[in-house]
Amino acid sequence: MKFLNFLVSVLALICNGVQGIKLQANVGELFTYKIEPQLFNWTHQVISQQFRYRPSLKSYPDLPSWMRYMYSHEYHAGFLYGTPPETAAGKELSLDVVALNRQNYETRHVVVSMFVAHKFPTPNVVQMKINNLNWVHLMDPGRVENLRNIFRNDLWPNSKEDLSVIFMESAVNMGGRLPLRPQQREGVIVHVGSFAQFSPRLKELQEEVRPLYKLPSCTYKRTSVQKIFENVGFKLDWCAFRMESLESPTEILFHSGKQQNEQQVTEDQREEDRWMGISREDVPERNYIDEFAFAFAIPGMIFAILIGMLSAVLCFHHEKFSSNSDYPMSSTVQMVQCSDSKSNQPITTLKSLKDPNFLLDNTSMRSQSPNNSFYQLDCGTSSIYARPKPPPYKGQAATLGRNGVDI
Repeated sequence: MKFLNFLVSVLALICNGVQGIKLQANVGELFTYKIEPQLFNWTHQVISQQFRYRPSLKSYPDLPSWMRYMYSHEYHAGFLYGTPPETAAGKELSLDVVALNRQNYETRHVVVSMFVAHKFPTPNVVQMKINNLNWVHLMDPGRVENLRNIFRNDLWPNSKEDLSVIFMESAVNMGGRLPLRPQQREGVIVHVGSFAQFSPRLKELQEEVRPLYKLPSCTYKRTSVQKIFENVGFKLDWCAFRMESLESPTEILFHSGKQQNEQQVTEDQREEDRWMGISREDVPERNYIDEFAFAFAIPGMIFAILIGMLSAVLCFHHEKFSSNSDYPMSSTVQMVQCSDSKSNQPITTLKSLKDPNFLLDNTSMRSQSPNNSFYQLDCGTSSIYARPKPPPYKGQAATLGRNGVDI
């Protein structure tokens, strides 16, 4: 009996491991799916962050390019989300989701099948950034419904039939910065779209926030519809509020419920609507001569002005030096003291060693020989020989030789 119970439990686990879950996603519409322990028949959690999940495309190591997986520590669950492109329409995908129980290292496997249904992309889109939410908060269907009701009931009444969320991503993944404090919210980028034309109130709101487009962020700005969003729990960054509209082709108009006779257009009208390129002769030519002249004229003028100023400064200093050279430099005066033999009183005589008259004065100087460096001074009745003082030493500090003599 125990063996049969064990066999039944093993078969149940095997069946749970290979059972498939079928989902559906629409082109141009946000797809979300929550991966939680109940998907693998795990009903309790003993430790924090006990379960880990790894989804991937079957037989491939990664997910499709339009799908993203993120794990939320706040909800203790993983989330698959993304917007299928038109190239994925009509395709069926199979995802392998492997779960790990970190308490006992048990692994389980579930196959998720998903079909991507064809849907025409919405031509009119409203883009916004919600600062007080994270990306995981928009996985709550109730919060998404509250956001849609703001547009369907107040701002965009004509979009009641087909308004949907077409894009959602974390502001950090879109290039935003993490908040300074971890307890603050990162922010989330949301796009909602519809086939209905924009309402006059939405157009007025766009004109109201258009001057803010040049700013990167403006959480301080309040608008006329601020209370409508805050009453439901959304705080928007109005610098990121945009409205984009595209012309609807014939198939989209037919899909939106218009009459068929209003969609049909003639071949002539299609030719008129087709964009026609301009001829080569009509392409404006760029005049590089004027641009080069303008690029070199201003730097050349500045260079000429600087050279003129530098030349004037150099000429001014040259004239100053020339004027100073006209005045003779003061001659070195040497004082020689002589004593009278009769009165024995010292007689002081001032003689300039650089005075040419002093050198030519025979009464003041009588050289014994042309090669003799001594000169004779007349001091009364006696004469003495004196040697001129050597010029002052202008180099560095004197160096003493071995005998203590300055070298």
